Amino acid sequence: KEQSSCLYAKDMAKHGYVAVAFDPSMTGESGGTRRNMASPDIFVEDYSAAVDFISNLKFVNPDKVGAIGICGLSGMVLTAVANDTRIKAVATSAMYDMSDSIRNHYQGDYYTPEQREKVKEHLAVMRDKEAKKGQPIPGSHELAVDAQGHVVSHDTMFPDKLPDDANDVVKGFYDYYVGRAYHPRSINSNTLAWDSTTPYGFFNFSLMEHINEISPRPVLLITGEKAHSKYFADAAYAKLKAPKREIVVPGATHTDLYDQMDKIPFADLVQFFDDALK
Repeated sequence: KEQSSCLYAKDMAKHGYVAVAFDPSMTGESGGTRRNMASPDIFVEDYSAAVDFISNLKFVNPDKVGAIGICGLSGMVLTAVANDTRIKAVATSAMYDMSDSIRNHYQGDYYTPEQREKVKEHLAVMRDKEAKKGQPIPGSHELAVDAQGHVVSHDTMFPDKLPDDANDVVKGFYDYYVGRAYHPRSINSNTLAWDSTTPYGFFNFSLMEHINEISPRPVLLITGEKAHSKYFADAAYAKLKAPKREIVVPGATHTDLYDQMDKIPFADLVQFFDDALK
């Protein structure tokens, strides 16, 4: 909540909205005895829990509640809105569908069936190790398979220094989480990896299966022209029913939409909720 979500919340508050930014369960200052664990089901429920809280404040109109999801929480917010009709409008920015990204990897063409089985075997080993150890073990939440068929996992999110040949996507994440937006409570900033068994939930449960049911409530998708994640927003837009709108920000990368105030189309975002919740 001290990173991109707080910037979006502050801007909405400037325009008269009551805005709450929160850490998902098991991260940051949120509760849960399991730490640094991501769960599609629990993170979806977190949005409905936030609605429980904010809609019962005496100075909030419970019939005018909207929601915003950024990056990996975008898939969760759309899933939540599909079933929680208290949320009357929803917007996403720099969208990721984490269940697709984790199970199928980038653009769905990374794992062969044989590679996916290797990943499942790796997860089974890690789960057994955690059970024997009685405590979590960090590991990559998106697992690579090398040319020799070995699963590659790391117990830290980022190295102290990126290699010279790091690609632009990794550089973008590193510059944001380790650089300009570093916060010690952020799992992506403090270099520790997520719990190594995190992929289980995303292998078991797909997000956004029923987002067509959001209609007739409106949806706004914000993505960047140069965002490597743009295809997620495009796919969601194709699946959604009207009313829907997709904004492609010229020249913007994925992480630009986290905090680059001159590139995030806040005027469009505010106008969207003004129109939807009036």
